[in-house]
Amino acid sequence: MRPDQLDLITTVDAPALAPDGRRLVVGTARTDVSTDGYTGQLWVVTTDGSAPPRRLTRGYRDAGPRLSPDGSMVAFLRSPAPGADPSESSAPQLALIPLDGGEARTLTDRRLGVTGFNWSPDARWIAFASPEPEPGRYGTVPGVGPAQEDPRRVTGPDHRMNGRGYTADQPSCLFEIEVPDPDAAPVFEARGRMAEVPGRPPLVPVARRLTGPDRESTEPVYAADSRHLFFTTTPATGFGRDLRTAVAVVAARAEETAEAAAEAAAEAAGHDAGPARLVAGGTEVPRGFHSACASRNGEWLYLLGEELGESGLDFVAANTAVYALPARAAVREATAGWEAPAPELVPRRLTDPDTMSCSGGPLHPSGQDNVLALAETRGKTVLVWMSHHGQPEVIVDQPGQVIGASEAGGTLTVSYTTADSPGRVGVQHRGTGLTELFDPNRGWLTEQPPAGGREREYGGTPEQPSVHGWVFVPPGPGPHPVILNIHGGPYAQYTWSWFDETQVLVAAGYAVVMCNPRGSNGYGAAHGAALKGRFGTVDSQDILAFLEGALAEFGPEGTGELDGDRLGVQGGSYGGFMTAWITAHDHRFAAAIVERGYLDPVSALGSSDIGWFFSEQYMGSSAEDLYRQSPLHHVDQVDTPTLVMHSEQDLRCPLEHAQRYYHALWSRGVESELVVFPGEDHELSRSGTPWHRRARFEHILRWWDRNLAR
Repeated sequence: MRPDQLDLITTVDAPALAPDGRRLVVGTARTDVSTDGYTGQLWVVTTDGSAPPRRLTRGYRDAGPRLSPDGSMVAFLRSPAPGADPSESSAPQLALIPLDGGEARTLTDRRLGVTGFNWSPDARWIAFASPEPEPGRYGTVPGVGPAQEDPRRVTGPDHRMNGRGYTADQPSCLFEIEVPDPDAAPVFEARGRMAEVPGRPPLVPVARRLTGPDRESTEPVYAADSRHLFFTTTPATGFGRDLRTAVAVVAARAEETAEAAAEAAAEAAGHDAGPARLVAGGTEVPRGFHSACASRNGEWLYLLGEELGESGLDFVAANTAVYALPARAAVREATAGWEAPAPELVPRRLTDPDTMSCSGGPLHPSGQDNVLALAETRGKTVLVWMSHHGQPEVIVDQPGQVIGASEAGGTLTVSYTTADSPGRVGVQHRGTGLTELFDPNRGWLTEQPPAGGREREYGGTPEQPSVHGWVFVPPGPGPHPVILNIHGGPYAQYTWSWFDETQVLVAAGYAVVMCNPRGSNGYGAAHGAALKGRFGTVDSQDILAFLEGALAEFGPEGTGELDGDRLGVQGGSYGGFMTAWITAHDHRFAAAIVERGYLDPVSALGSSDIGWFFSEQYMGSSAEDLYRQSPLHHVDQVDTPTLVMHSEQDLRCPLEHAQRYYHALWSRGVESELVVFPGEDHELSRSGTPWHRRARFEHILRWWDRNLAR
């Protein structure tokens, strides 16, 4: 594909099945250069293929569908087009539409939007998470913009997040609304004299706050009684000093009677529910818990969790495991303190984090009392089934990534990516595997078949394990110039999945070599932890060994498809770190692209949103350790022509890293350029504005054409 074809790529989110398993709803999303945003709607798909997929909604961006327990209604998040109405929030709001079709109704008007939600089992209530802006900030006072807000007082290291900005003055809280009657008459905003008349019905249902702003509250899920809510929070208040998370429970309503429920729904939005109580995790517990999932029969509460050590910061290769607790005991025995849960509440671990990382996404209920998890392994994300006894079993395993799953009525559906599609929905049959139901990319991919990767493993000695990865070769006669692409993380993985960056490079005539060196996810905890304190050693060895293996097989001494004299190297984030590191220590490359690089672990301690724990946990705490593993400390050894690309609002790897690195190259006379994207953050290549994503590809191809083309 070409950079100007980004609009063709359509992704899908997790499917939501109707209770009878006959229909599902799924959201799609694609870039839209004309509005410089992302658009997508909800689709209804029959699981037996008896009818073509049907577009259910026609909003600008509709996503994240969840069906009501009776299957009649679909709740989802709706975002307006960029700049559609400057006076209105552009953040996503909760909306509702009948599954059989009709007009969608907006249910919330939150200033900073809604980030997640869930139905109650009795279908009467919806709980949602939403940032609560501090008074005087984020437009809460007319005429007071960001530059006029009061100064911020920071008393801890964890106070900003890439893509979000400052966090303590917009904590996520939980709210609850009563689901309105879909047949009720619509309510319109009063004008003129009638706008002053009291007692008019609200435009949206009254949202009642359930948790306060002292702790973050996200990922709400109802208990079987439709009255208690489990959610993810931080056991400590204020600015974070460790990475611990916890699962807590709150009573949304004091009584279950209809009269009390109606009274609760009518109360003011500022009223808090009962106190939150601790279920799992705590300030004195050496692990974090999150992403609660209740079994359908209400008996079991499943959690995701990681071992974080006594410091609560030991996150390196801390693989995510699945845990289980009796759900009714979790409600009954939850404690008011935040140090540790009740002795009766000890989550039982169901998966082995040394060999399986269930970090691919949220949990999904299966049957009456089982659960589905997404595990990352060897360039794939697979779907794993387990009961509350454990006994995990991989039930969907294909070259690609499972994005989400939904099971109901004896039917299992999944959304997934493959090597030849960025988004599909299918139904899984035991014994016969996946049957595709819907691929919004089918038309254009048929006309433009994507390049396929050749899976390879190179190396393999007692000192250096074999390295797993892929080689992509353009069509036509070689030898082709070669680009070594390095992934970010470092605890991430390249996968089998269709990848726009690879497709653009191959279509332009470049072979792409990419691998998962030591430090990557998907190969066990020991493989990931091998990089701790050793940045630029075993990872560099693995990456270069894979490149040399590819050149031996496909280069001049092999098939002749790769040109060993025209080599480039590029990477983003940790990949940017490694690109800068490699060009300081290996001078075989004709050019390099260092993108959003973590280039100075010393300055990152205070300037990066993760620097306060990342540098020390990965590289050590002494100045000597940090300088030894800093690309900026070794930049005087670089003579490779380098394009440095960065985003202006990147809080993960701040812009000053790129500016200082570029200046160090320029001042020494190294051929170099600095390209800065205004308004973008660390996620530019994945979710930046479409115009900037296109421009990014154009700069990448311009640089390679200048330095690698004959």
